[in-house]
Amino acid sequence: MKVLIATGLYPPEIGGPATYAVLLESGLPKRGIEPVVVPFARVRKYPKIVRHIVYGWLLYRSLRGVSSIIALDPVSVGIPARIVAFLTRTPFIVKIVGDYAWEQASQRSGYSGTLESFQDASVPFVPRILRTLEHMVARTAHRVIVPSKYLAGIVIRWGVKKERLQVIYNGVSIGDVGTRETIRGMLHFDGELMLSVGRLAPWKGFDVLIKVFARLRKKRKSLTLFIAGSGPDLARLEAVAERERVSDHVIFAGAVDHDALMRYIRAADVFVLNTSYEGFSHLLIETMAVGTPIVTTHVGGNSEAITNNQNGFLVAPNDMMALESRITRLLEDRVLSERIVSAARTKVAEFTDERTLDETAQVFTSLS
Repeated sequence: MKVLIATGLYPPEIGGPATYAVLLESGLPKRGIEPVVVPFARVRKYPKIVRHIVYGWLLYRSLRGVSSIIALDPVSVGIPARIVAFLTRTPFIVKIVGDYAWEQASQRSGYSGTLESFQDASVPFVPRILRTLEHMVARTAHRVIVPSKYLAGIVIRWGVKKERLQVIYNGVSIGDVGTRETIRGMLHFDGELMLSVGRLAPWKGFDVLIKVFARLRKKRKSLTLFIAGSGPDLARLEAVAERERVSDHVIFAGAVDHDALMRYIRAADVFVLNTSYEGFSHLLIETMAVGTPIVTTHVGGNSEAITNNQNGFLVAPNDMMALESRITRLLEDRVLSERIVSAARTKVAEFTDERTLDETAQVFTSLS
């Protein structure tokens, strides 16, 4: 059996689709499935629209012997992959890890509503077209893979039939990243470290996190905030740090290599993700595996990995008092921190690459 994998990102690019594409590429042959990966990077040099047409042609040229096509997003590679699958009558699968139309509406069209409210909201022309297109791709797919029960509920609202929907949690596989003490020694860092990661976009709540950090700094003079990630909000967030008079103690690291990021997380005293939306955060389960206590929000798929006060803390998005309280508890109570880390490592054992690959392979074989 041979499957064609259409991915928007592929190494050396970083991101979820890149990691997932490599996982399929390396793991499917052991399950009797030959993967053929077509990265979108091959056509990124062309103008918009043209690149999608050329990409569709590349997919078509790669179809020899292919029994199904999987697109790792519903728009950039999903649309051309769906068209090629339709024209050639090839079974089509799409993996959906978020709502691209909502993200674009939030970043470019000033939409301030939640992902849930966006599904039925009146929005400007461009996000409305994107919403229509991603819904069409999902509705017409033979199978839709989502990484959480939360996202399953969202795509059902798109019109996807339950019998075509498959929840497959992402796995995590991290080698020994080293001890906290060793990494801190290499970094020449001996204070308290609070770390967060994500795209610098409005729904990630970094502005509120910086304000919480400023309040914490009044009592904890050795505390540093490390933010890894790039995005359109960088200048605004730097201005927030300046206004809060903590710019000398907030590190905006930009995009960080994955292996290096895992070491930074291991070196941290607490990992904080103040997001108002999360389909299912692969980074959370990686942090659980690395062994750093987590404070995050009770949104999206977060509660499918984190049980409040057992293997992490869950709070409402942008709840400054709750964030400050939970972070302080973890910084001050080493016994509590170690208990949460231990429970998190037990929980994360459920999320394995082998399980992800087995369940994904079953989807392919069910369509053969």
